[in-house]
Amino acid sequence: MNLQQLTTFCTVISEGSMTAAADKLFLTQPAVSQQIRNLEEELGVNLLERGVRKVKPTLQGQLLYDYARKILHMTQQAEVAIHTMSQEISGDLRIGTINSIGLFLISPIIGLFLKHNSQLNIKLVYGSDQSILQRMKDNDIDMAILPDMKAELGTELEEFEQRFLLKDEMWLVGSGRDTQLPKTIELREFTTKPVIYYSDMYSGFLKTFESRVIENQLQFVPSFEADNVGTLKRVIESGLGWGFLPAHCIKKQVRSGRLTHIQVEDVKYSVNINLYSRKLEDIRQKADVFYRALYHQSLN
Repeated sequence: MNLQQLTTFCTVISEGSMTAAADKLFLTQPAVSQQIRNLEEELGVNLLERGVRKVKPTLQGQLLYDYARKILHMTQQAEVAIHTMSQEISGDLRIGTINSIGLFLISPIIGLFLKHNSQLNIKLVYGSDQSILQRMKDNDIDMAILPDMKAELGTELEEFEQRFLLKDEMWLVGSGRDTQLPKTIELREFTTKPVIYYSDMYSGFLKTFESRVIENQLQFVPSFEADNVGTLKRVIESGLGWGFLPAHCIKKQVRSGRLTHIQVEDVKYSVNINLYSRKLEDIRQKADVFYRALYHQSLN
């Protein structure tokens, strides 16, 4: 049992399928399957219940998953600590992102950087993708974690370099306690339940969603609207309605059964989330370490 196997196993569980895990890890599907088989043979137990479309952990698999996440998290902490201490990262670092990405990717690792770099001063700014882009243009931000700027916003900034972090989607989710939720719907059925509305949706998804709303002649007034994903998750979990949220920050709730993912047949959307860092040597050094931590966090 090694770290690569544990990373692959955790990614299969979090993504829900071998194919999705392979895409995220830049491996082939047979390579992922072989790693899981090797792990099962070594431990002498079945770790996964293999369905037609999705896989779920067995009781033994869930136990391994819980331990593996702790092991990988500790490994990440050690790696970040070693790199930050050895490179003596210091000075100011201005980071911009949107709320959902900040909560899921950045917040868990900020403590590591501050703990091991007493001379590092971090300023974290939340905003819409458009507002963060403008701050990048105004030289107010050194690094940004955003949906692909070219695909979403139709622009690129030559003074920033780009690194891929993860592929994200927007999922329609409802309360896991609602046993009457359908597995799939068409968008014209979206207004059959109260709508919980995320006002800071990815720009590309919002364009797709709004065009489909017009095509289906839908009219609705959200029963609750906010730009904070954490608040929206709790509202939906309580059974007050359903809504679209970024997949990366709700997979844990879907996996645990607190939220239910409903497929919307006529609204398909995915986007790359990238780290953008200013092309300055001082920033590049900090971005190298920051990227490693972000990438490990994205696999959780």
